[in-house]
Amino acid sequence: MVDGGVRDQAVDAAGVAGPGSGLHQSLDVVLVADVGAEPGHRAARPGDVGDDRLEFLAVAATADDVDAPGGEPPGDRRPDATGGACDHSGIHTGGSTGGDKDVSQPVADFPYTGVKAPAVPTVAMPNGESAVVVGAGFGGLSAACYLADAGLEVTVLEKNDQLGGRASVLEAEGFRFDMGPSWYLMPDVFERFFGHFDREPADFYDLQRLDPHYRIFFKDGDSVAVTDDREAMYELFESYEAGAGDALESYLETSATHYEVAMENFVYTDRPRLRDWLDLDVLRAAPVGLQLLGTMDDYVADYFDHPKLRQIAQYSLVFLGGAPHNTPALYNIMSHVDFELGVHYPDGGMRSVVEGCVELGRELGVDYVTGAEVTEIVNRKSGFLVESAAGDVGADYVVSDADYAHTEQELLPDHERQYDADYWDERTYAPSAFLLYLGVKGDVDPLAHHTLVLPSDWDRHFERLFDDPGWPADPAYYLCVPSETDDDVAPEGHSTLFALVPLAPGLDDTDEARARYRDQLLEDVAANTGVDLRERIVFEETFSVSEFADRYNSREGTALGLAHTLRQTALLRPPHRSSASPGLYFTGAYTTPGIGVPMCLVSGEHAADALLSDLQA
Repeated sequence: MVDGGVRDQAVDAAGVAGPGSGLHQSLDVVLVADVGAEPGHRAARPGDVGDDRLEFLAVAATADDVDAPGGEPPGDRRPDATGGACDHSGIHTGGSTGGDKDVSQPVADFPYTGVKAPAVPTVAMPNGESAVVVGAGFGGLSAACYLADAGLEVTVLEKNDQLGGRASVLEAEGFRFDMGPSWYLMPDVFERFFGHFDREPADFYDLQRLDPHYRIFFKDGDSVAVTDDREAMYELFESYEAGAGDALESYLETSATHYEVAMENFVYTDRPRLRDWLDLDVLRAAPVGLQLLGTMDDYVADYFDHPKLRQIAQYSLVFLGGAPHNTPALYNIMSHVDFELGVHYPDGGMRSVVEGCVELGRELGVDYVTGAEVTEIVNRKSGFLVESAAGDVGADYVVSDADYAHTEQELLPDHERQYDADYWDERTYAPSAFLLYLGVKGDVDPLAHHTLVLPSDWDRHFERLFDDPGWPADPAYYLCVPSETDDDVAPEGHSTLFALVPLAPGLDDTDEARARYRDQLLEDVAANTGVDLRERIVFEETFSVSEFADRYNSREGTALGLAHTLRQTALLRPPHRSSASPGLYFTGAYTTPGIGVPMCLVSGEHAADALLSDLQA
């Protein structure tokens, strides 16, 4: 039907059966296009829909069935089509041919101004099920692979022009920077992920184990290197405090045990409900689980007195978005990750890991669409309609890897939100960051691939992150120099370096504040590492709170998500399965297991498992 009285989300009286309508019974109506053009724009014509493919198949309803705007159009259902989208849409969808298509390119705009792109029909699968994944961070990439492997038709919609979420890349003037995660930790998690699909990381990228793992410059002039040599580390600790060598050995043995128990029972096993914690496995793991009741500050103090040793044992909390006083002691497992599992570098940077996940997804039949910011998720009787800048996509299920708060507050109607605005206002968010990307002439010895610069008293920096938000006067920060390991990330005779200072989320990062802090940071680097970069900079770019908010729709510009505080750990984090919108699931750093690339890979598995278990129920 052409212009059968249908506009937007509502059906007017002329298109339904009833007195005066001219219809004696409800009719099956093919909506060729929305022909109600806005003033100044031409109306669509039937010929604008190519190849006889349909946007929707709709059944006219009675006037009593008309929904308000934003609700489900009466009687809507997606056609059981096996073809792709209309030729005009420019959206790459469907298909299960995997790697023979370049599906990562930005989609073309729909050519007719003022007319919505036709919805992408659901491509029929043997089980007739399809899923849209919103966001291509590691959680979304992971969930897409698991779902496609289970036989669902999966389309990933990514807002930005690169896949990988925060693991994007900045390339300019011969320099290449990992803009987000730069530490490859917990290699066992990556092996497990790829192993599920009978693959291994080496099928997609090469790894180097870094030695030293990292170097620490203390601001009193002292420095240490954390290396693979365990005996040397015992001696290093002993040199600071009598008995600390033996204490480190005991600490790491306990950390290894905690890691094994925690990964099996609290990370790889999702326990979203209280009753999930009432089983024998949890009871056996109770000694580890009870560590949730203490803080890292208190736990580490039982082993070491010297403040520098405590800092070495707790620096990894920055990866969890917490502070020693508010992070559960269970996360002593990160010391096992650091000292025993080691720190690695994927050749080409973390981008290589993203490309590996995407390549795997393509092999499994996943479609990827970039430049497709999602603007609304509509849960209809017949399935979901995901509205995006690249066109509308129909699916049976939706998995959101977008910022959880953004999804609930901006993409869903009020009645399909699990939490109100007050809930999100009351959460504790992990820090944002001030990032300074630098291309510099010459080398930057003695900086290592990973370098930490720590003040003697770092409590004040943590206070500025959580208790008294502001720009830290004496910051703790991180320097990454991938050109120390990878010659391909910088022009010959140059170094690629970025500095990261954790900042309070929501901080006002004006141009003036950033310029002032940039100068302060470069002066601090020179004073405390002996490396003066100021006269050697040939490329420079900053990225901070406002960019995290704008680029990633990140609540308060957090760089990581919800902090791992005592009240935001395990089942106290938002769930994978929406309780308000059946068929909607969540993955990423807001859910369990939590923050970090390895945890997001596992989160994708949990979200997929939740969806598949509901599908089979």
